[in-house]
Amino acid sequence: MNANSAGGRLRWSICAMLFYATTVNYMDRQVLGILSPTLQHSIGWTEVQYGYIIAAFQIAYAAGLLVAGRVIDRVGTRVGYAIVMALWSVAAASHALARTPLGFGIARFFLGLGESGNFPAALKTIAEWFPRKERSLAAGLFNSGANLGAILAPLLIPFITVRLGWPYAFLATSAFSLIWLVIWLSFYRKPSEHPRLTPAELAFIQSDPIESTRPIPLGRLLRYRQMWAFPVAKFLTDPVWWFYLYWLPKFFDARYHVSLLQLGLPLVIVYNASAIGSIGGGWLPGMLHRHGFSMAKARFCAMFLCACLAVPVLFANRLPSLWSAVALLSVAAAAHQGFSANLFTIPSDLFPKKAVASVVGIGGTAGSVGGVLFSIATGWILQATHSYTLLFSLAGGAYLIALLILFLIVPTLTRIEEPA
Repeated sequence: MNANSAGGRLRWSICAMLFYATTVNYMDRQVLGILSPTLQHSIGWTEVQYGYIIAAFQIAYAAGLLVAGRVIDRVGTRVGYAIVMALWSVAAASHALARTPLGFGIARFFLGLGESGNFPAALKTIAEWFPRKERSLAAGLFNSGANLGAILAPLLIPFITVRLGWPYAFLATSAFSLIWLVIWLSFYRKPSEHPRLTPAELAFIQSDPIESTRPIPLGRLLRYRQMWAFPVAKFLTDPVWWFYLYWLPKFFDARYHVSLLQLGLPLVIVYNASAIGSIGGGWLPGMLHRHGFSMAKARFCAMFLCACLAVPVLFANRLPSLWSAVALLSVAAAAHQGFSANLFTIPSDLFPKKAVASVVGIGGTAGSVGGVLFSIATGWILQATHSYTLLFSLAGGAYLIALLILFLIVPTLTRIEEPA
């Protein structure tokens, strides 16, 4: 059923707002990675200290996710999303005041605390506004905002830094959050309460079987086998994306001597490819399902393809030219986002809407814990070896391992029974 036969397109406007929020989310977190070579020279932090600064964000992100999902499930997406956006906007601006590694670590901690609510809120919104058959596409579309944010940041940040100084780079990106906040509070309502939603589109959105609205207690949620599938996969694969986000500028600088003003094009190419991977990965299961695959088989086939495409990145540090490395990293980044677009739909495939944000929060916490461990390890590995070879090898194998474990836990993506 297309948008017209569904009676309208308002749900895609909601998806566009999630895309905007995720774009801003990744712009705010990408600024430090882009400026890391510059700040390392001007402030004087070591590789290990940089690893700790990144870990501060991820620790707060992990802790925030434990709370954010449950809070958003209780207060709703309109209020919950507004709270987390306001917090991360202020935290992003506070980086402009930092002058020491500790100062940056504190700013990163509060940024992580605020940004932890983005994906639980966005995925709960998708569960509220889209029927199950459209969720992977909607998730892929809004998740591609991460790639656009990572594309825009290397274009804007060097320009602002060279002309105004690095503190203004942090202030500029935080302003976009405030704009979104005004739009969100003015426009967003639940489908059943939105004055612009047509009855036909509302019926299409609610075409899945009716679910109970009674919350599932956390203790009961943790007893479901399905609950552990998403966190395990996030624990193994999220650190790879954090690595690409925060260490690619440093890798290009160390391996190919790329300056701040030259960083833009390589990063734009990598993250443009990742945007294509996000949308393509979200589209592929629907196409396979229309050609006779079960939804579970379609999802796993798409994820297996992405996992295989991620493997060659283990050779990235061994390539003699910048552009060959950019090409290989582009495929790897696209593979990650295609894998993630499907992984993000797993909670709504397995759980009722009322539990989605909580499951996403728990999974995000697991991903952040993995990111903390990998970030600290990355700093120590680089300090000791001055080589990225081992790190890219770990990145290349993570997806196949995650997919194998995911398949062993939920081979048919069996949805849990509605609690009594």
